[in-house]
Amino acid sequence: MSPHDSAVGSLLSRDPLFRRCLEAGGPLPEPLPRTPSGFPGLLRIILEQQVSTLAAEAMWRKLCAAAGTPTPDAVLALPDETLKACGFSRQKMVYARGLAGEVASGRLDMDRIDRLPDDDALDALVRVKGIGRWSAEIYLLLVLCRPDIWPVDDLAIAVGLQWLLAREARPPRDELLALGDPWRPYRSTAARLVWHYYLSVAPERRRRARGAQALAADDISPK
Repeated sequence: MSPHDSAVGSLLSRDPLFRRCLEAGGPLPEPLPRTPSGFPGLLRIILEQQVSTLAAEAMWRKLCAAAGTPTPDAVLALPDETLKACGFSRQKMVYARGLAGEVASGRLDMDRIDRLPDDDALDALVRVKGIGRWSAEIYLLLVLCRPDIWPVDDLAIAVGLQWLLAREARPPRDELLALGDPWRPYRSTAARLVWHYYLSVAPERRRRARGAQALAADDISPK
């Protein structure tokens, strides 16, 4: 049995929530390390902060067209006008150049990050301006495929668990942390299962919500 299958099987035996994730979305695909890794992989996660997946993908394609595979030196050499044309906000320009400077100077050694234990790697990453806890955890989970990362600051995790638990509001951060404790050492797989569920049910839930809003608007409109 593969480590992926073992993790899924263990979680299914511990909590019925995960069976519902599979019922909604079908089998969970085995994860593949997301590329690129290192500096460009972390830079791409900065682009994904607070924007849609499609918007981040468009920015990434434009950046690669302007710089090739982005390296620290290439990003530092690009003028603000080029980064702006790629879709960078002023804040993301600052973050991207800051990250590039940290890596180019050797203050942030991405090869060393790969070798550090989870907590030490997270601590090293969040010292960089623009790399918050979410960005650091997503890097460890998606790029490095660490097995026990629980990104409670991720919106889809919070909303997915809200729906799975049939709550009116998203669980607070401290509750999300507590929910993940029994799922160690497979919390990365738990996160993937919740994302799997969220992506499977979100379109229908949004459609129903739009329909309910339309009915409500019709009820209050002048007759």
